[in-house]
Amino acid sequence: MNLKLYQFSKQLKALILALLFSLTFGVCIGLGFLYYTTSYSPLRAIERYNGSQASEEFEIVENYPKPISEIFITTHNHIIAFTLIFSVVAIIFYFSSVLKGVWKTFFLVEPFISIVISFGSLWLMRFVNPNFVYLMALSSSLIYLSYFTMLSLITYEIIFKK
Repeated sequence: MNLKLYQFSKQLKALILALLFSLTFGVCIGLGFLYYTTSYSPLRAIERYNGSQASEEFEIVENYPKPISEIFITTHNHIIAFTLIFSVVAIIFYFSSVLKGVWKTFFLVEPFISIVISFGSLWLMRFVNPNFVYLMALSSSLIYLSYFTMLSLITYEIIFKK
């Protein structure tokens, strides 16, 4: 397909920018919640899912181990939502002319791989070994790096490329 973002009508460009603004607002709220609950700390993430350790016999712990039902609903909702978000962004990014070749393919495909790795590693962190938190942090970082890179390139092309 030879149609590129900068060739879209003004109305379609405005629609895309409004859609991306709304999606980005939601993504940033999610990142804010992640910071609120973990401070982006691997140890706090482990504690959030595996539970706090009581230092005294009658101490009430801050975090209890997450039950399997809660992990199921969290992963189910996030995998579906992230897949839909990245489907929309990837379809728009497909029409971008800023990146080509291997890098374009990387940004189109990578988030879908990292979604599975991120939420799979959450299960592994909770039930196999807490050190899987580092795999979760790496794959999650790639998700957001991909999102904001595609967002930036799409926005650049829509606004500045003629």
